[in-house]
Amino acid sequence: MTTNGWLQIACFLLAILAVTPLLGAYMTRVFTRQHTWLDPLLGPTERFIYRVTGVDGRREMRWTEYAVAVLLFSGVSMLVLYALQRLQGVLPWNPQRFGGVAPALAFNTAASFATNTNWQAYAGESTMSYLTQMAGLAYQNFVSAATGIAVAIAVIRGIAQRERETLGNFWVDLVRATLWVLLPIAIVGALFLVSQGVVQNLRPYDTARTVEGATQVIAQGPVASQEIIKQFGTNGGGFFNANSAHPFENPTPLTNFVEMLGIFAISAGLTYTLGSMTGSRRHGWAIWAAMAVLCLAGVTVTYWAEAHGNPLLSAAGADQTPGIGSSGGNMEGKEVRFGIANTALFSTVTTDASCGAINGWFDSFTPVGGLVPLANLQLSEVVFGGVGAGLYGVVVYVVLSVFIAGLMVGRTPEYLGKKIQAFEVQMAMLTVLVFSLVILTFTAVASVSPGVGTSSILNPGPHGLSEILYAYSSGAANNGSAFGGLNANTPWYNTTIGLTMLVGRFFMIIPPLAMAGSLSRKKPVPPSLGTFPVTTPLFTALLVGVIVIVGALTFFPALSLGPIVEHFLMQSGRVF
Repeated sequence: MTTNGWLQIACFLLAILAVTPLLGAYMTRVFTRQHTWLDPLLGPTERFIYRVTGVDGRREMRWTEYAVAVLLFSGVSMLVLYALQRLQGVLPWNPQRFGGVAPALAFNTAASFATNTNWQAYAGESTMSYLTQMAGLAYQNFVSAATGIAVAIAVIRGIAQRERETLGNFWVDLVRATLWVLLPIAIVGALFLVSQGVVQNLRPYDTARTVEGATQVIAQGPVASQEIIKQFGTNGGGFFNANSAHPFENPTPLTNFVEMLGIFAISAGLTYTLGSMTGSRRHGWAIWAAMAVLCLAGVTVTYWAEAHGNPLLSAAGADQTPGIGSSGGNMEGKEVRFGIANTALFSTVTTDASCGAINGWFDSFTPVGGLVPLANLQLSEVVFGGVGAGLYGVVVYVVLSVFIAGLMVGRTPEYLGKKIQAFEVQMAMLTVLVFSLVILTFTAVASVSPGVGTSSILNPGPHGLSEILYAYSSGAANNGSAFGGLNANTPWYNTTIGLTMLVGRFFMIIPPLAMAGSLSRKKPVPPSLGTFPVTTPLFTALLVGVIVIVGALTFFPALSLGPIVEHFLMQSGRVF
């Protein structure tokens, strides 16, 4: 670990701190229908969309209707994307003449992008046409992210409102999240990435002659426009198989910094929006602080593990000490232009949020370095989390924290002037239990099924278990990153991971919406001496503790059989 590395990490956290109130205040104005500088341009566009689609923007929805709208929109979007993949062989903008995608893979990909997961069991540059990339995948990058933001805003309204039956209008929230938040960022960000060397064209692939005289096909395409929304929308699906490690997606340290900033920006801003719309900005900052503490802890452990290197490589004669010509540590699976510090930071950031973008290969990390991304997924992606998903996910843990605090003082818990009762706790526990159930059930079945599960792993033993466990954790958390070393493009994994992604998305949306609907109907309760404040460092500490304990109690046995035992095998000098 070096001073320079820590300074880069500190600069990133300071940048997130700076952008939080700016973007958070802007989103507050957007979703409370206050005037913004984009209104003269986007207002007529919004009204035109409502007129064409028949949406009454003034009509609000109860939580049940809001949830049905989310499910119907996502379901139709998924079907359209499935059809687009199957038919891409006869559709235009396919200069490489790729054929239709196989049914199981098309299902997996459609479920992946419709749920904001963007898990890819394929190499993008050799599977998807330009039309599928733009009209299918990039479109889903926008609308799946906007759906998450819309649900988060509905949950915030439920907390903020008093004695109301409705949570807003899903179609209005979806349109405003797309037009006012995601689209301006994508336009400006794509132009920036192009200026840094990210590819953006519709040309056929080039063929080049290498120094050795061999022929190499150089893939390209509309990359920058998809790259920026995959980061700011916490989608993560790469145009290329190498994802953000590819120089056409992420060519410089500056683009690397901006792409990491994009992963956290909207999710961090939503904590400020929560504070603004509920009238308690200190509460929003308390949640932000809890997320920042967990993020910093993950970065510290990963950076330490990777900087200390692999003793098995040292025993084999590799020099892992830092020097003038070498950064030292475990550089396997990492890009030299990013180094260990930025790779450790990127891996933590992308798995804190539900973004599957990677700039290094987790399969090549040390066991403890690989443990952190896996554990981040299993904390339900609430460390800033995905756009929208992180906010409504952390509200679940806030309710559990307030409930535990209420039990400590022997009175009905309260949250921002609302009594937390049995229904809210039941919805919170349902969210936690469904998430862990789907991960552990499919992992257990796959790990004891030689014909369908273990036959796809490249590494036997604890490392292979980590690969399987990571795949289902990534799917359920709607993250989309892969540990590596697992051939997931099989009927078994395409189907089961696809189902895992659907459960991880919609069973994590419906309970928070039900909770928000219940809170919205409640009468305000004035604070008293027995009210546990949710704006203090003590609340932040309690929230961190609840998140960690719930994750540790649920997944520690599985982690013990995977990366933890692998670490001790490495320390003992045994090859795993």
